[in-house]
Amino acid sequence: MEYRFSGKSGLQLPLVSLGLWHNFGSEDPFDVARSMLLHAWDRGITHFDIANNYGPAPGTAEITFGKVLREDLAAHRDEMIISSKAGYLMWDGPYGNGGSRKYIISSCDQSLKRTGLEYFDIFYSHRYDPDTPIEETMQALVDIVRAGKALYVGISNYPADKQQECYDYLRAAHVPCVISQYKASLLMPDTLTNNLPVANNNGSGFICYSPLAQGLLTNRYLNGIPAGSRASKNVFLRPEQVTDDVVAMAQHLGSIAAQRGQTLAQMAIAWLLAQDVTSVIVGASSVAQLEDNIQAIHNITFTQEELQSIQCAVSPRS
Repeated sequence: MEYRFSGKSGLQLPLVSLGLWHNFGSEDPFDVARSMLLHAWDRGITHFDIANNYGPAPGTAEITFGKVLREDLAAHRDEMIISSKAGYLMWDGPYGNGGSRKYIISSCDQSLKRTGLEYFDIFYSHRYDPDTPIEETMQALVDIVRAGKALYVGISNYPADKQQECYDYLRAAHVPCVISQYKASLLMPDTLTNNLPVANNNGSGFICYSPLAQGLLTNRYLNGIPAGSRASKNVFLRPEQVTDDVVAMAQHLGSIAAQRGQTLAQMAIAWLLAQDVTSVIVGASSVAQLEDNIQAIHNITFTQEELQSIQCAVSPRS
């Protein structure tokens, strides 16, 4: 595994990080989750990305991670970067969602209890909340660091103008934003155009999630919608999104990947890493799938001809 510095900080992250958004909750087999976490660690993945509401049920991905850390990896705590976030709905009532100081700090405290940690390496504001002043949300992050509950802070999913406001506030408070997390993929490159330059200009690292577009950038949907897939369950991917054009595009991209000696998933991850982002967060449902994703790091260089072919494949058909 290779590592990159996160922006202008001294913090290094692996090219591939493991996200616990799916498949690590109380409704998923613990033994499978444990095996994926241990395999990730064995393969040099030192960064584990969680959020307060990851599951299902919400909160249980943190519990799963905490159990594996306690039982299998406790001796390696100082060799890991563990992040969590708060911003989306977590509990009922007016204080269980958004960006208020009440919610952010309460969420951090709850997440520390669920994971069994004394501190997070990175704690994020998970989203922009238009009903809360940015100053309030950012000051909550600053105070979490000053209270010793996190070493670094990050932001996720903020529009570019609000992103800049966050950087300005945190810099003035001497708690700079070390990392910015955004959805990005071959099918959704807008954040690389709109948000990555803002991060770069402010010395913040940039980490991408959903690099495989919920499975569309894999071989999974090349012959329809298989049973058990996200589209079949209507979970974060609707059946109507798996159109003939999307399948044809995936087939075209797959042929380019094959010429590179990669799977489509590996090429999709490699393409993001070639955009000079800090790290790419991958999810997985099995050790085999995780290992396939990790293999992407062995070929992250593209020729101009390959980049042009990829652009042609993903460009909307007229």
